[in-house]
Amino acid sequence: MTNSRNEILQADTGSQAARQRLAVAGGLLGALAATSCCILPLVLFSLGAGGAWVGNLTALAPYQPIFVALALGFIGYGYWLVYRRPTAACAKGDACARPLPKRSVKLGLWAATFIIAAALAFPFVAPILLEI
Repeated sequence: MTNSRNEILQADTGSQAARQRLAVAGGLLGALAATSCCILPLVLFSLGAGGAWVGNLTALAPYQPIFVALALGFIGYGYWLVYRRPTAACAKGDACARPLPKRSVKLGLWAATFIIAAALAFPFVAPILLEI
């Protein structure tokens, strides 16, 4: 009985890690898509990558609110998976410690959060920076 319970716990932690990675990947992709109209072309030009194709990224500007909403949904779900407290009560003698998420998952969540914050702040900060 204990052996099958341990197998179930291991399978659950594996699926939890997969869900965390999926949430981080969705958040990062959504954040990059949200920045594709404004910040991404600026970064590409700053790095020396230019051309007519970079100007086509502004065609995605009308979809920015959708990308932001999707990214915030993925990021919120990721934070919920990573930082929530376990609710399962353990019986005596059973090990039910929830494994800590990997550092890369937390780093990805915080990176996606920073990118989304930059995408949301860019329309307000850009005019101030242009006056300087």
